[in-house]
Order: sequence, then structure tokens, then C-alpha cells
Amino acid sequence: MKILHVINSLAAGGAEKLVADLAPLQRERGHDVGVLLLRGGNTPFRTALEERGIRVRDFGAGTSVYSPLHVFRLMPFLRKCDVVHVHLFPAQYWVAFAKMLSGAKTRLITTEHSTSNRRRGIPCFRFFDKFVYGRYAKIACCAEIVKTTLTAYLRMQENISCIPNGVGVAEISTAIPERNVRLSFLGKVFILIQVARFAYPKKQDTLIRALCLLPEYICVLFVGDGELRAECESLAEKLGVHHRTCFLGFRRDIPSLLKTADAVICSSEYEGLSLASVEGMAAGKPVVASDVPGLAEVVGGAGILFPQGDEKALASAILRLAEDENLYAETAAACSRRALDFDIRETCDAYLNIYAGK
Repeated sequence: MKILHVINSLAAGGAEKLVADLAPLQRERGHDVGVLLLRGGNTPFRTALEERGIRVRDFGAGTSVYSPLHVFRLMPFLRKCDVVHVHLFPAQYWVAFAKMLSGAKTRLITTEHSTSNRRRGIPCFRFFDKFVYGRYAKIACCAEIVKTTLTAYLRMQENISCIPNGVGVAEISTAIPERNVRLSFLGKVFILIQVARFAYPKKQDTLIRALCLLPEYICVLFVGDGELRAECESLAEKLGVHHRTCFLGFRRDIPSLLKTADAVICSSEYEGLSLASVEGMAAGKPVVASDVPGLAEVVGGAGILFPQGDEKALASAILRLAEDENLYAETAAACSRRALDFDIRETCDAYLNIYAGK
């Protein structure tokens, strides 16, 4: 098959990571795979794709993803592909309209990556969303909770299924720790890591506030970038814990960083399916996560859940892991076992089946 992934950009994020992981695997299966971005720019995900032989094209680095002109720019691409797999709004809208206007016979697939978005709070958008999603042969939700919420919102279910997102479990579990990062903290340390873009709903501030309640030997690596990064750095400075934090920005060596850390924190207000939590479990680390949709389903019964936004409960969970060796070992082992349920190769096979109409 000739497959084209369309996404707004390849900046940091779970949807972008899925494209970065999925496209090369589909190419390995013998398919002709490309990626098309509404907004260009050089990013680590784009570099990684191109290094693995995936052709990435875009409509310009300065282009707004919200420009309706993308409908006409997309039309020639649709005519040349067997399957177009679309990720995120507004790309979902523009591709649907482009197919209608072009008359292309391309099979459209889209992935729903989250349990919520701003459109669902605006009553008139239900009509538009239902119309647009109806243009897709299949809507693949990244978790059962995403399927449940989307089905209830659209009041339709005939073309909605669930394909859990996955990660490269084997590659992460065998990664080599990044010792230099660990040495950036002096003396005895218990290192936490949070991998997420600095944007709503990731809530890195909850972890920063929890750090104030923890002993000096507990430190945090923040991996990611985004519009709220400066605000979080200022908060760490204001609360007097900046010396126990490292803001590393966007990194390509996340598996090594996960292996270096002692525990993984996911403090989001909500998720679709948290790839960051799955990656943490694949690294063999205990995961502490908010008890919210998209995290509870993945982490519950393996890692430790805490009430969302409750820095005291988060600090308590972290301290128990740091000071109880048996609890730490049991939680890490349970997380490693859970990670096996989310292998990217199974995700790849499931998508190829729905591309083929199975």
C-alpha cells in the first residue's frame, strides 16, 4: 500500500511520537510510507524519520495549521495514495474536506488521541465534528476510555474502534543509562523524571510543588519543551527547588534518560493513552501517575496512582518508593510486565489491518 500520514507538525507530543514510531515499522513491512506536515520546521522527530528513510514533506515552516488553503494543498496528495492516516485537529478537518472536493477514492483513517478537547465544550462543534468524522472509513481511538468518550460525544459508533498506542518495549528495556545526567546532582540522589511537553494538561507544576515536600536527595529531570516551560522554571526558582531540577528540553535519548532515573512521574489532568507512562514502565521503572482517564487504565494495578493535582499525595507516594526497597522492587516489576501489553509492533499490525479494510 501507499500510505501517507498527515499531521499538523512533528513537534513534541504523543501523536507526533506515534507517527515517528509507526511510519518506519510500516515501511519495514514493505509499504510505501510518507509523512506530510501542515507546518514544517526541523525537529528531532522529523530528523529521526528521515534518518530511517521516511520522506517528510510540509507546506512551509511559517504556515498556520488553521489555514483553509490546506484543503486545496492536500488534494493532489490524496489522489496519489491508497491510505491517508490523519492525526489531530485541524488536519482531520482539512483532509476530510480535501477528499470531498477532490473526489479521490483514498481510504481515510484517523486516530483520536485524547479523551477531551476544547471543541467539545462548544455546542455547535458537535454537528461539525460528527460530519467530519463521518468522512473517515475508521476512527481508531488510542485507548478504550477515548473510544467511550468519543462515542458518547458523537453519538455514533459504527466506524469507531480501539487500537492502543504502543512503544518499542524491547528497545527501551535494553537502553544504556545516561550516566552524565545522573552526575549533575551531587551525593545520594533519587531521581524522578517527567517526559511531557510543557503545555496543558501535563501539569508539571504539581511535581514541582511536591518536590518542596520531599527530602533534598530527591531530584527531578524534566524532559520536553513548550509554552509553559519558562513558567515552570520560574516556579521552581520561586519555591527554592531549582537546584534539584534539570530542564533538559526536547531530547532524542529518552530511553537512556528513563533508564537513568529511579521513578517516572505523570501528573496530567487527563490523557488519551499516556505513551510517557508506557515508556517508563518499559524501562523497568515504577510509574506514579494521576488517577485520571488515560492514565488510570494504563498504570492502575501496576504503578501508583494519586489524586490529580494533589502534591501532598504525590510526595507521599514518591517518598514511599524512595524509602521502601521492597515496594520499589514490586512496583518496578509490575510495571515491566504491564508494558508488554503496549508493544508498537502490535499497534502497527492493527493499523495495517484497518488500512486493508479488515
